Amino acid sequence: MDSDLAEANINWYPGGKLNVSENCIDRHIAAGRGDDVALIWEADEPGSTNVTYNELLENVSRLANVLKEHGVEKGDRVVIYMPMTPSIVYAMLACARIGAIHAIVFAGFSSTSLQDRIINGGAKMVITADEGLRGGKTIPLKQTVDEAVANCPDVETVLVQTRTGADVNMGPKDVVMETAMAAASPECPIEYVDAADPLFLLYTSGSTGTPKGLQHSSGGYLSYASFTHERIFDYKRGDVYACVADAGWITGHSYVVYGPLANGATSVIFESIPTYPDAGRYWEMVERLKINQFYTAPTAIRLLIKSGEDYVKKYDRSSLKVLGSVGEPINPEAWEWYNKVVGEEKCPIVDTWWQTETGGIMMTPLPEDHGNLKPGAATKPFFGVEPVLIDGDVNELEGDNQSGYLCFKQISSSMTQTVYNDKERFKKVYFDVGACLELDPPQESYCPGLYFTGDGARRDEDGDWWITGRVDDVINVSGHRLGTAEVENALVEHESVAEAAVVGFPHEVKGQGVYAFVTLIDGVEYTDEIEVELKAVVSKLVGGFARPDMIQSAPGLPKTRSGKIMRRILGKVAANQVDDLGDTSTLNDPSVVDDLVAVRKTIADKA
Repeated sequence: MDSDLAEANINWYPGGKLNVSENCIDRHIAAGRGDDVALIWEADEPGSTNVTYNELLENVSRLANVLKEHGVEKGDRVVIYMPMTPSIVYAMLACARIGAIHAIVFAGFSSTSLQDRIINGGAKMVITADEGLRGGKTIPLKQTVDEAVANCPDVETVLVQTRTGADVNMGPKDVVMETAMAAASPECPIEYVDAADPLFLLYTSGSTGTPKGLQHSSGGYLSYASFTHERIFDYKRGDVYACVADAGWITGHSYVVYGPLANGATSVIFESIPTYPDAGRYWEMVERLKINQFYTAPTAIRLLIKSGEDYVKKYDRSSLKVLGSVGEPINPEAWEWYNKVVGEEKCPIVDTWWQTETGGIMMTPLPEDHGNLKPGAATKPFFGVEPVLIDGDVNELEGDNQSGYLCFKQISSSMTQTVYNDKERFKKVYFDVGACLELDPPQESYCPGLYFTGDGARRDEDGDWWITGRVDDVINVSGHRLGTAEVENALVEHESVAEAAVVGFPHEVKGQGVYAFVTLIDGVEYTDEIEVELKAVVSKLVGGFARPDMIQSAPGLPKTRSGKIMRRILGKVAANQVDDLGDTSTLNDPSVVDDLVAVRKTIADKA
């Protein structure tokens, strides 16, 4: 490795050459495994389709030839805006096969968001579908792309997958993917690239400014995604592995596509949602496909808790060997439900912490730790990763029983190389810790050589790590820095609470007060008695200073289509700034916001 964190120079395996597509497909076929199942596509309507490694190679090669026919060359950027079908994997690997750089945009972003990413990446091609399907609802993908591309003159071609057969506009730039692939050669030569050459861009939003196009390498990224997938999920040949994330996010990149396929695995692609056609969807799928490893998000787990245990227990889950959690710290109550109800206390839970920026899992228990796990803890760093805690003055906190800001001295090979076309922003956002903490007075350099995660963390008396929430999700209550995750974990300990989200709001005396939104389990009505109990449980589990000043009953929380809670909106509601909520187009159910606003106005009127 050639890595100088002080200057944010990241270059793993200098001088090495490879092709990611070859490593994910060709070498398995050469080893005699061409008839092994590479992908199991679980479509929106329950039912699956298998794709072997031989079939994967043919489809990837045909699509790669289509890309070349339309002028895509090594180093060109291709934006992918597609549903979760095998075609999105073909598109990713087709780009890799010819050395092009893909940038997947989650197929739920608005046309404006898509347009911004196309322009920032300088893409010359967009790959999409006529429509998407999620939970029985259609998503007008081609229409969204048309609106975006109208303002992107550099886009020369739009490839359109036929997903539903909808009658969509087809202009002079548009090409039907299946027709073009059928006419293309099933063989495509491999374009070898340097290990440090970019494999993909993935855009992540900051609290301010334009989205950041995080650039991930080919060699370093693939090696780490492969190793972590095999080791953390205890993957063995013949296992059926299911990560139910969307490829529009980093989890889908690393643990649906690249990690599993580099290991010659059978990987499930999940197009639907956990509650369609009912709350037993995951577990019916586990029984039918005999899934061995299952990787999902705490948000989904908490959603399913609301529906009760019967939807789980009616299906045979004896094939499960490992359960995984990803996306945010899992609260202990959800961990216990996942462990006892889903896994019947037989499956280790690998509760993984990592980021889009790191590209792969950084902290996690391992399957062999089963029996010694702490619900909600990220436990220990993965091999070769070196986390540190720093305080508000950027001093390293040594020893156990410490809380502070989470940084890394040693990073994984999958770490992002830069923000696309903006190295200075990359250095400032991730490696200038002082600037990130907005220290006053400012200095030229703080703690060079550290990668700043933006998360708070705690190292307990056993040396285990706990993630306490984003720095911008930390509330300063009367001088006490309070991680929102700690309060949320306490609230969901109450037997009537299915989910909770906590934000800060302006308080005349404390500076910031604690505002909690709680979703109760089905059939339970919010009462004054429950509110008193909720405040008491926070006081007991966190401390009196953390007791919520306001608790609002919320039938639902505003979430993106990937299940992430939009805390920005909750913060606006809590502050009663309900006339300036910003863009809500990416929410899974925008009507949830209307309900929250109505209740907040009622509270304000009473006050």
